Amino acid sequence: MTAATIPDIPEMPMAPGRASRLLRRVGARPAGRAALAGLALLVGCALLAPWIAPYDPTAQLDLIALRSQAPSLAHPFGTDQYSRDVLSRVLFGARVSLAVGFLATLVSITVGTAYGIVAGHVGGRTDMAMMRTVDAALAVPRVLLLLAVGALWPALPLAVFVLLLGLTQWFHLARLVRAEASVVRGEEYITSARALGAGAWRIMSRHVLPNVTSPVLVAATVGIANAIALEAGLSFLGVGVHPPTPSWGNIILDGADDVATLWWISIFPGLAILATVACLNALGDALREVMDTRQVGGR
Repeated sequence: MTAATIPDIPEMPMAPGRASRLLRRVGARPAGRAALAGLALLVGCALLAPWIAPYDPTAQLDLIALRSQAPSLAHPFGTDQYSRDVLSRVLFGARVSLAVGFLATLVSITVGTAYGIVAGHVGGRTDMAMMRTVDAALAVPRVLLLLAVGALWPALPLAVFVLLLGLTQWFHLARLVRAEASVVRGEEYITSARALGAGAWRIMSRHVLPNVTSPVLVAATVGIANAIALEAGLSFLGVGVHPPTPSWGNIILDGADDVATLWWISIFPGLAILATVACLNALGDALREVMDTRQVGGR
């Protein structure tokens, strides 16, 4: 038997149309439907910000006449202390905050999935050593580590900031994927693949990876929400995204000193963060429900 016959090995790939059926199942639940609609609206506003934002987010419109104006028809979210339109800044801030959340989670998902699959599939002392490394990394407080890096590197480039968020976020996912890969390792189709001469890389990519996508997708939604919230918190502390680039975190910082009188500067980006995190968490819950093997099997 040659390696060319390996694709005929019994395996458990995603069924054709699995993604569309999964989306329909999520949309069939009220919470999932609301989450998808909310995320579509938020992402749409971020993508269309250059066309729907009424003003340049960094433009100081009139430091005398338009400084610290309350919400009005001309400026629905008001203006800040520098006469910048808060609505425009929130829309453009969505582009940065959402991009940071998605890209950082993409990095963490890639690293964590690969690490977990290797550890779970190889097993033995290698698995033990890799998991002890993860345990040691989890012992380091993530926020303190990021604050320390920000203090040592004040002008942190945005791309480096995204990488730091992603490379400090994958440890829990690696443990989850490792557990799933350890279970899959003992399945009969994996034994058949080895008997037919399939290498470790082929088994992990063709047979193990499709079976860990469910927990990875759920973890991704939670990871994006965590990354967005963490970016906002770090930017509020002056470590994350730096002005003049607007992000939801540093917009909140703009109004932090006068939140009692200039409440609109902080409340609107805060509501945007709250809505995004709530939608992502609801989507994660809906995905977890539809991916439950007992529920799917009972349909």
